[in-house]
Amino acid sequence: MTTGINGLGLSGASQNSQAALADNFEMFLTLLTEQMKAQDPLNPLDSTEFVNQLVNFSGVEQDIRANQNLESLITIQSAAAQTTAVGFIGREATVSSPQGMLHEGSAEWTYVLPEDTQGTLITLTDENGRTVATFEGEATAGRHTFEWNGQDASSVNLEDGVYSMSITAVNSDGQPVTADIQTTARVTGVDFSGSQVVVQMGDIEVLLSSVRSIREI
Repeated sequence: MTTGINGLGLSGASQNSQAALADNFEMFLTLLTEQMKAQDPLNPLDSTEFVNQLVNFSGVEQDIRANQNLESLITIQSAAAQTTAVGFIGREATVSSPQGMLHEGSAEWTYVLPEDTQGTLITLTDENGRTVATFEGEATAGRHTFEWNGQDASSVNLEDGVYSMSITAVNSDGQPVTADIQTTARVTGVDFSGSQVVVQMGDIEVLLSSVRSIREI
C-alpha cells in the first residue's frame, strides 16, 4: 500500500507522475519508430525536434526523481521526530506557549523580552478568553519569571485549569515588542494523528517544534 510522507512510502503523486512519464515516453518511442520507418531515405526528417523531446523527457524524469528523494528525506525526518517525541513522555518540558496550568493555586510562566520596554502589561485570561487579572511586568530585556497565585482582580481564588498569558509592551520608539512566552509542565503524551507531531502536557497541547528544553523529573 502506498503511504504519504507521514508513512513509510512515497506519495501517490510522484508514483503517478513517474507512471505517466513512462507511458508518454513509450508512446513517443512508438511514434518515432513509425516515422523513421516511413521516411524517405533520400529526404530524411529533421531530427532536431526528436532530440529536444528526448531532452525534455530526461529533464522531467530528473525532476520527478528529485521529488522522490526529497519525500524520502521528509519521511525519515518524520519518523525520527516521532521517535524523539515518544521519549519526552514522563519528562518535564519547557515550551513556547501562552497557556499554563493553574494547579492548587499556583501557576508559572517565563517570558523573554528581546529589548527594553517602556512598560510591560501582563494579562491573564481563562479558557473562555475572559480576562481574569492584569499585572505590571518587567521592562528590561532578558528572561523573566512570572508566578501567579490563582487569584483574580478581586482576590478571589480561581479554579484549577488552563489559563493564558499575553504581554503588551512597546520599546522606546513606541513600537510593539513581541515577547516569547514559555511554560513548563510534565509531558503526558504525544499525538501523531495530524500532519505534525503534537506534544501533550495535560490539557495543554503544543507542536513538537515549540519544545525548547526537556528535563528529567
